[in-house]
Amino acid sequence: MGQHFLGNPNWRKRIFDSLPRPGKETWVEIGAGHGEITQLLAADGRRVVAIEADPHLAAGLTDEAAGWGHVEVVEGDILRLDLEKIVGGDFRVYGNLPYYITSPILHQLFDYTDRLISIHIVIQLEVAERIVCAPGRRNYGYLSAVCQFYTRPEIAFRIPPGAFRPPPRVKSALLHMTIPGEFESLKVDDEHRFLEFIATSFGQKRKTLRNNLLSIMPDEHIQAALADCGIRSDSRAEQLSLAQFAKLYAWGLG
Repeated sequence: MGQHFLGNPNWRKRIFDSLPRPGKETWVEIGAGHGEITQLLAADGRRVVAIEADPHLAAGLTDEAAGWGHVEVVEGDILRLDLEKIVGGDFRVYGNLPYYITSPILHQLFDYTDRLISIHIVIQLEVAERIVCAPGRRNYGYLSAVCQFYTRPEIAFRIPPGAFRPPPRVKSALLHMTIPGEFESLKVDDEHRFLEFIATSFGQKRKTLRNNLLSIMPDEHIQAALADCGIRSDSRAEQLSLAQFAKLYAWGLG
């Protein structure tokens, strides 16, 4: 299933030591595997909901975790589970995510921002760098914007391929994502419509913002909005901050 397990105990300890542990909070672990991090999370009486999609791994983890305390193993696909129903309260997330579904998993988690305290994930370094990228740089895109809308992302440290078994062909990183992000200060009236507007703005990265927005709005309206918001008509989406996107959205472009 594209999983690379943290076989190196020193890296497991370094990751665990970097996680916030202010009390007996509930942790949801995505892709628990053999329980490499699960056992550490369950220490000191913390409740851990360990999600594993592979039936054989889930069965083995259920047997292994029987003596670890408050560990609940859930066999299933994170993209199809209702975490609010499973967890029933506020929670933090840890996950060693399969690289090819990092973005869908994050979008799924953002549906629970009223319950989520923070997200801590091991992902491909290149993706982590895109997520934390600031506006005005080439790597800044829709994924950067949506992650920074909901969270404050920060790369904790890089992880070499040799920390995993089997070793991936790419470098990895531990990404900390603290909630809330900028959505709390922007106060847009409909967050899903706002993010759809941003997605349209990034529709084709080689095009200007103005050209991307032509699919939803007449050109004269777009140019008036850009001028009123102090944004150049030849600007590209990657040059705009979330606050600037919010101004355009409020102007009526969403």
